[in-house]
Amino acid sequence: MTSPETSGSAVTPAETPYVTIVLPCYNEQDHVIDEVERICAAMDASGYTYELLAVDDCSTDQTLARLEQAAPRFPHMRIRAFHRNGGSGTVRRIGSQEARGEIVVWTDADMSYPNERIPELVQILDKDPTIDQVVGARTTEEGSHKILRVPAKWFIRKVAERLAGQKIPDLNSGLRAFRKSVAKPYLRLLPPGFSCVTTITLAFMSNQHDVFYLPIEYSKRAGKSKFNFVSDAYRYILQVLRMVMYFNPLKVLMPPALWLVGIGFVKGLYDVIRYGFYLTSNAIVIFISGMLIGSVALLADLIVRSRGDV
Repeated sequence: MTSPETSGSAVTPAETPYVTIVLPCYNEQDHVIDEVERICAAMDASGYTYELLAVDDCSTDQTLARLEQAAPRFPHMRIRAFHRNGGSGTVRRIGSQEARGEIVVWTDADMSYPNERIPELVQILDKDPTIDQVVGARTTEEGSHKILRVPAKWFIRKVAERLAGQKIPDLNSGLRAFRKSVAKPYLRLLPPGFSCVTTITLAFMSNQHDVFYLPIEYSKRAGKSKFNFVSDAYRYILQVLRMVMYFNPLKVLMPPALWLVGIGFVKGLYDVIRYGFYLTSNAIVIFISGMLIGSVALLADLIVRSRGDV
C-alpha cells in the first residue's frame, strides 16, 4: 500500500516519550484545539512522558491552520499533514509506525470519547504486563443512524465473537491503548477506513494477546459524522471475515463445508432408497461443493500455519 505524502512541523521533546497519542484530524476546525487541550491537560497531570501526534488528513477546512497556530502552546504536540486524504485507518497505521512511545493510544478529535481518561488506559498497561491492549468499551450509542446502527453493530459483533471464540464488549471503539511492540506485526494489515479498529482487535485476540475492556461514557460527536452506514457496515463485516480468514480460515470455511457434505450425503441416501441406487445431480453437486470448500479450508489453514510471520 502506498502511503500518502506527509509533511509538517515537529517539536522534539528532549526525552523519549513513554506514550504516543495518535489523533486523526479531518475537518475538525471548530473543536480540534479543545480536544488537544483536553488531552494535553490530562497527560500533563498524569506524570507520564508523552507526545501527541496530530495528523491532518488533508482537511478542506482550517483544521491544519488552527493546529499550526496553536502548536507553540503545546510543546508535546507533533503535527503531520497529509497531502491527500488517506482515511482514519491510514492515519492510525502511519501514526503508530512513527510513534516514539512504547504505548500507543488511538482516539478521535470529535469530542465523543472521554480523552481525559487516557491516563487510566495507560496505567492499566503499565501495571499489568499480561495485558497488551486496553479498549474503552462504550456503554451507550450516540452515533448517527442510531436505529440502523445499533442492530447492525450487534450483529457484526456477534459474528466476530463467534469467529474469535470470545466475548467482545465493544468491537469498534475508537479509544484504545496498546503496546507498540506487540502491535507492530499487525499494523500492515490495517485497512484505510474505520474498520481498522476492528482489525487491531481481532489481530490481538487471534494471536492470544490479552485485551482488557474499560467501560467508558460516550458523547454525541461535535461536527459532522464521516460515517456512511451502508458502505462502512459492509466494510466492517467484510473485514471481520477477512481477518478471521487470515488467522483461522477453518472457522470461516469448515462449517459450511461440513453442512454441504452432510446435506449432500443425506440427499444421496434418500435418492438411493427412493430411486434404487440412483443419485440425482443436485445431491452430487452439493456433496462435491462441500468437499471442495473443505479442501480449500484445509489448504488455507496449512498456508496460515506455515506462514510464520504473525
